Amino acid sequence: MEAIFRTGDVLRLSCPYTPALVTGTSGSDVFVRWPWWKADSECEWIRWNGDVALPRRPGSHDWGQELFRTDPAPDGLQPGDQCLVGIPPALVHITEVQHFDPPLETGRLPRPRTYVVVLPEGQSQDPRLDEQGYEIDPDDDIPIRVDLVFRPYSFLHAGDELVDQHERAWRFDAPWDWYAFDRGEPSTPAWPLTLLTRGGTFASNVAGAIAQATSASSHEEELARWKALTKAEPTRLHVTELE
Repeated sequence: MEAIFRTGDVLRLSCPYTPALVTGTSGSDVFVRWPWWKADSECEWIRWNGDVALPRRPGSHDWGQELFRTDPAPDGLQPGDQCLVGIPPALVHITEVQHFDPPLETGRLPRPRTYVVVLPEGQSQDPRLDEQGYEIDPDDDIPIRVDLVFRPYSFLHAGDELVDQHERAWRFDAPWDWYAFDRGEPSTPAWPLTLLTRGGTFASNVAGAIAQATSASSHEEELARWKALTKAEPTRLHVTELE
């Protein structure tokens, strides 16, 4: 089954501006009574007070990571003010998709079953950082609109095994993560690609689609299109070697 969200996807996000109350401010944040979530009364170790902190200073690091904005601008808001909160149209790319079973306890409802971690346009993933990016729960009550702009290697699934133009065998792990079975160089395949197996079996209809999709262009052009949209550099984080 095709994944709804996948590492490498380029998305356009937006959320309608919704009335909210400013409950407090600090030097770096403005606190807004969140108009969507509810407190989780059955969560005994996290007591959420109903507020969400949004960065107050344009140009700060937190400002660059945050997707939600207020209207009027947050630096002029004071406790008791009414404002609007939402997401202006933003281009992002997915760096990770996390799944939770049982759902994650956050003190809020609904409890997340999935987090989609995204970075805004112009930001590259840094493997040295433990936490980077903005987490979106696609199943919660915030009416975020998500439009898929580009899915690199949309015709492949993680785990596909293929052979390239030079008869080198590969496993596809993620758009920029390829495992060469000969462990040689170059570290990316030469198109066209021929499917060997998907899920341990050969599917002739899938093989034909992959052959047609890679009959022209190249890995380099697929990467160039992604970089032009994201204005970011890819990071290989998901390669796992066979035992």
